Amino acid sequence: MASAAPAVATARDTRRAGPGGEPQAPAREPRRVPRFVWALPPVAVLAVVFLYPLALVVQQSVRPDEGGTSLAPYGEVFASESFRSALTTTVWLAVGATVGCLVLGFVLAMIISFVPFPGGRAVAKFIDVFLSFPSFLITLALLFIYGNVGMANGLWTDVTGAAHGPFDFLTTPWGVLLAEITYFTPFVMRPLLAAFSQLDTAQLEVASSLGAGPARIVRRVILPEALPALAAGGSLVLVMCLNEFGIVLFTGAKGVTTLPMLVYGKAILESDYPAACVVAVVNIAISVGLYSLYRMVSRRVGA
Repeated sequence: MASAAPAVATARDTRRAGPGGEPQAPAREPRRVPRFVWALPPVAVLAVVFLYPLALVVQQSVRPDEGGTSLAPYGEVFASESFRSALTTTVWLAVGATVGCLVLGFVLAMIISFVPFPGGRAVAKFIDVFLSFPSFLITLALLFIYGNVGMANGLWTDVTGAAHGPFDFLTTPWGVLLAEITYFTPFVMRPLLAAFSQLDTAQLEVASSLGAGPARIVRRVILPEALPALAAGGSLVLVMCLNEFGIVLFTGAKGVTTLPMLVYGKAILESDYPAACVVAVVNIAISVGLYSLYRMVSRRVGA
């Protein structure tokens, strides 16, 4: 046993020896690239594409037309009635559309998932296609149906002989609300359909066999499973409604001014770029704050 260790050492020295019998230095391991180096390319792209334009907007918001650096544009914008009205309109439209999307999306997702009917799978797949539609397309469809010269008003005038139809709400805040609910409801339905597909239907059968009615099953079995999806879809819809521009523009609702429309008016129509940048910064701050709230809520509910 004592002679085993020298034999092993001799064999190792022989493997390390070169052609002339001289020992060679052990091979060096290749130098590893630090991990932060791999993060530099995406960070650089993000900085150029997003952070730099955002920094220009923030910089312009504190550069009044008179020159220098000042917070005067913020004071002027915050004191204006147009900004306060646009902020109020944006918030109530976004909250109203989100609530409508949550209620309608939850009901439709339950019907598609738990009520068997021919074509149910095709309807579920159409939801994925609907998500790719531009918002102005849905607005144009509503105009064709409920516009002043749309099908509904045309049918009314043909039947009653009246000069004008009764449907003229699309150019009001209620028309914008209807268009936003119509367009954004599938964004709530998609995560709900995914959540309902993971729900064991045996739980529904057991609850029904124990005497629970439909309302109790929805409240005790289905709704708890849907909470993470509702939180995710509702938060996404709320953020998108706050930043929606195309629907308000294409409905032609002149009396409806949201924050994105106010940015458009200040920058394009009035050429007041500091004020437009101030409104844009406020809109970004609200969106980021809501996204942070969404992340906190989703962690609590387990989304």
